[in-house]
This record gives sequence, structure tokens and C-alpha cells, in this order.
Amino acid sequence: MTVNGAADHQAADHQAAGPPTGRRAGEAVGRVLGTQAASPLSFWVGLEPGKVVQLDDVVVTRRDVPGYGPVLVAGVVTTVEARHEGAAYDSDVFLIADGALPAAVVEVAEVRVTRVEPEVFVPPLPGAKVYLAGSDDRDQALYFDVMDRRIPLGMGRDGQPLYVNFDFLDGTRGAHVSISGVSGVATKTSFATFLLFSIFHSGVLAGEAANTKALIFSVKGEDLLFLDHDNLRLDERARDVYGRLGLPAKAFGSVHVFAPPRPGDPNGVPHVASRTQGVSAFYWTLVEFCEEELLRFVFADADDERAGYSLLVGQVAARLKAWAEPVGDGGAVRVRGTSCRTFGDLVELLSDELQEEEARREWTGAQTPLGTVNAFLRRLRSAVRPLSPIVRGDLPFFRNHQVRTSDAQVSIVDLHNLPERAQRFVVGVVLRGEFHRKESSGTARPLLFVVLDELNKYAPREGDSPIKEILLDVAERGRSLGVILIGAQQTASEVERRIVSNSAVRVAGRLDPAEAARSEYGWLPTAVRERATIAKPGTMFVAQPEIPVPLAVVFPFPAWATRPSEAAARPSARTTATGGDPFQGLPGVEDDIPPF
Repeated sequence: MTVNGAADHQAADHQAAGPPTGRRAGEAVGRVLGTQAASPLSFWVGLEPGKVVQLDDVVVTRRDVPGYGPVLVAGVVTTVEARHEGAAYDSDVFLIADGALPAAVVEVAEVRVTRVEPEVFVPPLPGAKVYLAGSDDRDQALYFDVMDRRIPLGMGRDGQPLYVNFDFLDGTRGAHVSISGVSGVATKTSFATFLLFSIFHSGVLAGEAANTKALIFSVKGEDLLFLDHDNLRLDERARDVYGRLGLPAKAFGSVHVFAPPRPGDPNGVPHVASRTQGVSAFYWTLVEFCEEELLRFVFADADDERAGYSLLVGQVAARLKAWAEPVGDGGAVRVRGTSCRTFGDLVELLSDELQEEEARREWTGAQTPLGTVNAFLRRLRSAVRPLSPIVRGDLPFFRNHQVRTSDAQVSIVDLHNLPERAQRFVVGVVLRGEFHRKESSGTARPLLFVVLDELNKYAPREGDSPIKEILLDVAERGRSLGVILIGAQQTASEVERRIVSNSAVRVAGRLDPAEAARSEYGWLPTAVRERATIAKPGTMFVAQPEIPVPLAVVFPFPAWATRPSEAAARPSARTTATGGDPFQGLPGVEDDIPPF
């Protein structure tokens, strides 16, 4: 895709930053300033002539404290400034350049303290030497030394790996990830898939790796359908980055793709153009639609809950569950003597029944105003066209046709060919099913990671809907059930606050300046907010509970194909889109255990 998702990462053709040249870890770069107040939380550094620090550098200084001994004060550079010392007017710069006015060029840097070890909160003394952090000091400064289970996020600007504590992802001490950024530039989907890859292959899952699952909803194009194909554009430089991160440079090994049937196709062939192997069609029969009370997900827009017919939806769904009877083996139903073989037939039946006063009382159990009924029916009729391809009475009821996460480590639900109304229906029904499955299992293990883009569409700040209820359940109770949400959105300010606030890890890519000024980005210091408005694709700012400042991360070029033209052939794949074992000849889940 060229406007968002994985391909936007590729369009920039970026690589993770390499090690900076001309600087050595542990070298002295300056001294703590005495002209600026130093505190246990921040201080300023005057740089020695010829020395350079940049934003995000990790620096350390030490102070001998009576009774405690040496105290390490470590932090991250958040501001770097250069000025003429001795100039009084702006025009003096020309006189200084011509040698007519004496002045010195001075560079200073502000450091935000991230860790004091031992915890003796005293300010560094003016004049104390400041050093670029060596590997051990860097690990201390960024708390990597206390992360028993850490996963690579990408490379820092110093060319060294950066990590996130898995305890804040798997529910041990927190869960969920919120990713924000401008569409087409922020590489939200690319980062989400890299995060999944890192989780599966970093070794933190140990023996649980084979059974841990990911469910990805793909809403823009077919680029996410090739996660199990090596990227032909991956070069040696990118492979080296994966090696430095401790990850294999390869595609996902176990992927199952689900796509809706082609409209009007009597055989239920998946509606995809670029991939024909390892793809299964998903749909719901009319029998399942009635038995599982899926009618409420037809009215999954927040505006539906504000309308007066929300109670009527529940009443009609309950009657359908009680009165619908299966007809034959094709998923059709009979309701009050009338057979329905398409979703349109069922809608027409409801229309005829609810417009007749006596029948309407039987359906609703009470006197219902005709205006409310008509509003309900108008909304229901408008759903016939978008939902007819996926709510079927003409396809075999016994065929595997529902989205399931048991077939592969990564399950991708392709929604891009469905109208927005149908996308909401699919997301709501699938999430409800997976959440109930995890709830009934009685254990949080194995974990299920759910990647959902455009979160502001499914869980908007205002209003209520069945999908929003489920996502709130995931955000608030998913941690204990092993359901981890990785949500992405252009504007976090438009997403339900409780979902964002329950995310232990927050990520921002390129931000719109107006959006960056919103209070939802208070976790970003002012300087980082400004940087986020000019961030390049592939650069993300990641905040996690243990580290006081967000980390600027450059994650590597995808090792998996992000568009059909990049996909390397998989000679072992022998599947077809219409039949047989969808993963015959493909590596199974058991084969995808990382080589620890």
C-alpha cells in the first residue's frame, strides 16, 4: 500500500541508524555548567571544544556524596544549543565573523536525568566531568540492566539497540500498546508488525512461542498479506541491523490469511487479487447470525446507540435467536414459517413483520412507536448491500468459514474490500468471539496479540457501540486474560480515554502539529513533540513506565514483503484458495519456534 501501513515504511527506503563515527563511548564531552541551576532531575552541560553531543545521547556524571560514596547521575540529552558568547546584538554575528569583535562559540546541552544510582537525589556539582555513556552505564541509565525480559525495539541514534520491558506487554506489570501518527508517514502498521516479530523471535516467550498468537486486522490494501514471504529488497546492511538486535532477518513463518468471499460468488472464493495460497474465506451463516445474536453488530456505529432504536435491536435479536430454525445444510433459516436464504430475505421478513401492528407487538413485547420501528428498518435496509457477502444462507454451514487463530501463529483478517459498515461488523464479531474464547479458557496463557488500525473509528471518544464495549473490556480486563491490544490511530485525542490510558507502552511517529499540541501527548516532552512533527518514516518515540523519557527509535527495514512485488517465492506452498488444507506444505506453528 502506498498511503499507509507497511509500504509507507519502505517508501522512505530508510535503514536503522549505524554507529556514529568520531566518538567513543566513555569519552569526556564537557562539564556540568555553573551558570545554569543543576538539580537531581536535570542539568546543563558545557561542551568542550571539538566535542559534539546530539539529541537522545545518553551521558553520565558522578559525584562523591559523604556517607554514600560515588553516585551515578545518568540522563538523556533533550536540548542542544550553540551561541556566541560575548555578542550583545544580533548584528554582532557579522562583526565576529569578520574578526572585528572578539567572541567565543559555545555549545551547551540540557540533560534530563533518567536514573540516579544509588538513589541519593543530589544535583551534580558544577564543573563535574560529563561522559558519553559506555555500554554498562547506558544499560543502567535506560534501565536495561533490570529488564529480565526485554525485546528489541530498534536502534537508538547512538547506533545501539533499544529495548522495551516485556513485563509491560504481557500483562505481568502492564499491557497494551497505543501507536499514533499521521497516515502514510508515521509507519504505524510497520512498527506494529516489527514489534510482533520481535516478540515472537527475541526469546522472551521461550516455550510459549509456538502457542502465542497474533490477530491482525488489515484495512488498507493487500500489503499485509505477505508477512510470510521474505523481502527481496532486504540488503546486507539491513541484515546486519537485525543481527545487532539479536533477531533473524527472515519473514514470519506461520501465517493464515482470511478474506471475505467475492460478492455474488456461489462458491465462496476469497476476495483477494494478489495472493492465492494459504487464504481462506470467512463468512457467517444466517443460522449463526440468529443463534449468536449478531444483529447488534449491524448497528455498531456510535450514532446507533444514541438513536431511539437501540432497545429494539436487542429485542429483535432475542426473538431471532428463539424463533429461527435451520433449513437444510446451507445455513439458511426459517422464521415464523418463512424461509430466508440471503441476508436481504431476512431483512425483508423483519420489515414485513415489524410494520404490522400485531406482529410488531410479538417481536418487541411492548408497544413500540412506528417512528422508532421505521428508523430501525431504514438503518437495517442500508446494511443489506455491505453485509450480504459475509452473512450468507447459500454456502455450506459445515465448512470451516469463521476467522480462527488456531491455524497459525499470525492470523490476518483482510477487510480492505469490505465497506466500512461491514468492517465494523467483522471486527466486532471476531473480537467478541476471541475474547469469549480466552475468557472461557480460564488462563492468560498463551497470549493473544490483537493489532487494530484506525482505533478512533472503532472506539471513538464520544458515544457508545458494541465494538467500543468490547475494546474497553480488552483494555481493562484483557491484561488478566492474556489479550493484548496493539492499537493504532492517527489521532489519539479522538480515541476513548480509558483505552489510551490503559496502554502501558505509548508510541508516536510523525504527528500533525495541531494534534501534537493536545493533552493526550503529555507523555512527550515539549522538545520531543516538536521533533515528532518532522520525524521521518521509521522513527518512533516510545514511552514505557520504567524510563522517564521517551526513546527515539529507528526500527529496521522489514525482512518480510510489504507488497506483492517484494515477495520471494515460497516453493513449499501448495495450497489453493478454494480447497484443501490451507497450510499443507507450509511451515506449521510448531516449526516456527525461534532458534534460541
